[in-house]
Amino acid sequence: MKGPLVLSVASEVFPLAKTGGLADVAGALPPALAAEGVTVHTLMPGYPAVLAAVGEAEVVHRWPTLGAGPARLLAARASGLSLFVLDAPHLYGRPGNPYTGPDGKDWPDNGLRFGTLASVAAQLGRGLLRAFAPDIVHAHDWQAALAPAYLHYAGGRRPRTVMTVHNLAFQGQFPAALLEPLGLPPESFAMDGVEYYGTIGFLKAGLALADRITTVSPRYAMEIRTPEFGMGLDGLLRNRAGVLTGILNGIDTVYWDPAKDPYLAERFDAKTLAKRVSNKSALQARLGLEPRADAPLFGVVSRLTWQKGMDVLLEAIDDLVALGGQLALVGSGEAALEAGLAAAVARHPGRVGILIGFDEGAAHLVQGGADALLVPSRFEPCGLTQLCALRYGAIPIVARVGGLADTVIDANEMALVASAGNGLQFSPVTREALALTLERAVALYRDRATWRRLQQHAMAAEVGWRRPAGQYAALYRQLAAGAA
Repeated sequence: MKGPLVLSVASEVFPLAKTGGLADVAGALPPALAAEGVTVHTLMPGYPAVLAAVGEAEVVHRWPTLGAGPARLLAARASGLSLFVLDAPHLYGRPGNPYTGPDGKDWPDNGLRFGTLASVAAQLGRGLLRAFAPDIVHAHDWQAALAPAYLHYAGGRRPRTVMTVHNLAFQGQFPAALLEPLGLPPESFAMDGVEYYGTIGFLKAGLALADRITTVSPRYAMEIRTPEFGMGLDGLLRNRAGVLTGILNGIDTVYWDPAKDPYLAERFDAKTLAKRVSNKSALQARLGLEPRADAPLFGVVSRLTWQKGMDVLLEAIDDLVALGGQLALVGSGEAALEAGLAAAVARHPGRVGILIGFDEGAAHLVQGGADALLVPSRFEPCGLTQLCALRYGAIPIVARVGGLADTVIDANEMALVASAGNGLQFSPVTREALALTLERAVALYRDRATWRRLQQHAMAAEVGWRRPAGQYAALYRQLAAGAA
């Protein structure tokens, strides 16, 4: 059965542009939806790397002036995706991070840059191209969140809209003076529109005006309706609870496959777990750790931020080492945390190793070589790193929040008896709670038969896109059947 035609709108799409999990989802979901009969075209900005990847793409539309400069819309196929690329050099022709300049600060015109992206999404939704008439416009995060607003205020027949929140902490707030340059009507600057405490709230607008809202895990969909996790938008989300759904993310299980992963020293599967020791040795060598096969090796692949609980991990490193463990960390972020980790390396040479920055090969090696993966986030909409850990048999040790709680089954006594546990959970996010859970993990690790069963349970977990894609497809069909 032929399914709906969807325009997905995202500021980053793996492997063309990536700073985080948003790109992974935007890149992996469209191919998974194809198996459900849903056709997806993805609109994204024409960053230099993206233009290089699409090469001689077809020009399907031109604007003499768009966002204060000329622009073209390109249609292309790249990395298995059907793309629309907004080629506007004055907005996106900047190397490096899509959102920040060389000084690490946000580009001052980010509101115009991503408001224009959303505007083009709305134009495509309303028939900019004669041969393309989407049933659904699906906006991802604040960078695309004005698309539902543009379609709402245009009036008339329009496609239905879906707004997905990947992280409510990033909301996109810009001065009210941007209303006219963005082409938003004066009446939109209202409490039930785009206005948010005297600013234009991009994410707030999408949450208020989209036909349906999704988040990336069921638990996070509940959490964001509370003051603790709602980031000031919990009241709005409680009012719109009837159209809010949590759909768990997946990972690309072809790209993340320990049996075929080119980054590993030795490939393996659930039947050949003994081969993981080669990756453990390679990881220890890569990060300057003592070559000890018997030491429980804890891995981390993360942004170094307060949200990710990295300050709590830093406090617990001495506890980890005292238990006989090693730490292998790959990531970058806040300067104070980077400095604290460097001090931990100096304090525990051969026991703590860090790689500041992001290295794809090192990230894969952590998953394939660490005995356990630490994810002590204070809040986590879904999290992908623990899904990769399950796939690779690195036992995830996670805070009991958001998608971490939805995907990791704590190996408590009853879960062990029922052969259901695949990781460890802890709460609250404090040094004491983490240290106690590390102690529990080391005790389980010393029981080799139990640890092997945990690894096998982890690797049997369904972490791909099959089930989530079916849920998105069902949502799209439901919306398309009642098109506005």
